[in-house]
Amino acid sequence: MAEPDVRGTSVRSVPRADASVLRSSGRHDGEPLSRAEVCETHTAIVFFTGDRAYKLKKPVDLGFLDYTTVTARRAACEREVALNSRFAPDVYLGLGEIRSPDSSEAEPIVVMRRMPTDRRLSRLVREGAAVDDVLRAVARHLAAWHANAPRGRDVDEQGTRDALSSRWEASFAQVHALAGDGFVPDGVAEVERLVRRYLVGRKRLFDSRIEQRRMVDGHGDLLAEDVFCLDDGPRVLDCLEFDDHLRYVDGLDDAAFLAMDLEQLGNPAAAAYFLAQYSEYSGDPAPPSLWHHYVAYRAFVRAKVSVIQARQGAPGADTASRRLVSATLRHLRTAAVCLTLVGGLPGSGKSTLSGALADRLGVTLLSSDRLRKELAGIPAEQSAAAGYGEGLYTPEWTARTYATLLDRAAALLSSGESVVLDATWSDAGQREAALRVAERTSADLVALHCHVPGEVSAARLSARGPGVSDAALDIATAMAAREAPWPEALSVDTSGPLESAVARGLAAVRPWGTGPAPVFRRPYMEPD
Repeated sequence: MAEPDVRGTSVRSVPRADASVLRSSGRHDGEPLSRAEVCETHTAIVFFTGDRAYKLKKPVDLGFLDYTTVTARRAACEREVALNSRFAPDVYLGLGEIRSPDSSEAEPIVVMRRMPTDRRLSRLVREGAAVDDVLRAVARHLAAWHANAPRGRDVDEQGTRDALSSRWEASFAQVHALAGDGFVPDGVAEVERLVRRYLVGRKRLFDSRIEQRRMVDGHGDLLAEDVFCLDDGPRVLDCLEFDDHLRYVDGLDDAAFLAMDLEQLGNPAAAAYFLAQYSEYSGDPAPPSLWHHYVAYRAFVRAKVSVIQARQGAPGADTASRRLVSATLRHLRTAAVCLTLVGGLPGSGKSTLSGALADRLGVTLLSSDRLRKELAGIPAEQSAAAGYGEGLYTPEWTARTYATLLDRAAALLSSGESVVLDATWSDAGQREAALRVAERTSADLVALHCHVPGEVSAARLSARGPGVSDAALDIATAMAAREAPWPEALSVDTSGPLESAVARGLAAVRPWGTGPAPVFRRPYMEPD
């Protein structure tokens, strides 16, 4: 449809969906409008004149939507007003009609309050403006909406692991359909592998999200371009209205869309800040791996669109698709769930390295020494020293400790939490049990074996006072005589600076590097 010139046409207000009359458009009834500014998308044309914006649906059939009849376009306009009024009721004013001299039927239009373009969030980000206050307000606004958003069985069904998997697989199929034309970016195969590995081991996580009522009828298309930062608070426009199922999402997934967009605008710090603020306002206990997974999902959907545009010859689309696939990979790699075993004899520095790694990675640390005393019902710092193989260190106590350690690790891994396990791991059977847990939860397994020269270990043990570990030099000597070889573990010498050992451990856990995907953390939660 050609772009109509709204000069000489008339705009008439009609009842809103709530049966109220469009109050502000009466002054235009029968009066000529001044020349309008025009903005066009693939589904609509928007005219801006005065303090109003008028959106006209195009008569197109794109497969996923069909606006080829006036009836369909009217229904779409009504739907757009009803759904977007949930987020910005003072912006979506109602439904109107436009009629040209040669038309026999009035064309429905969405009548909106015009937003100031210089207050678009996307523009502020591009200009390098300080946006923390704005992002905090948007996060609070979105979290408040999600708290009372429509929920139900149909919404929950879209939040299952299998539903998310189906959406990923549909995008993979669409991208592969273009493979013959050479428009598939490098890295898609790794994206597929990482997505499937994450999802297959995380059913417990997604089930818990549904139990926590995290699935909402949300926005579905939260772009910085459609967020306006006004003095009296943000206005969020243009939610996804053509397919309800695509709007039925985890609230965190809804927020991740804007985080992805902020990152693509060149401000990953703003993306991380926004998600952290959303998590705080929503009281969402989601593991960081899920944050990254949802950002990756949104980036890949946009990559898919860029691949399609590249096929159609759009300038820059091929470059954009490669950039977006790279972003998808960064987040999926960071989201990968990992079980890290840090072992070694007493005095080897394993506990120090374990704590430093867990802190740097932002993951959970479980210690066999602490757990052993917890099971015995005594404080971690209370001494339980005994001879080798005696007291709390009999084979039976040790087997119980390691079994509980791995049970707790399995629960965390299934819930999307990576774990560092601090124990001696001197028994090959215990290592095999850890491998089975990693396989069962589709987690990566990294093994680090700490060691130091004998004189360093002896000096450390001699200087160590009472603490969580009860092992003295004689115990360490006895254990060394029975330690099974651990050839699959990465050897880490901890006799030098701690940072050197940490760097070696980090390189094993994250061989692709620790950046540039930001590690989102929950600032409102204190570590256990």
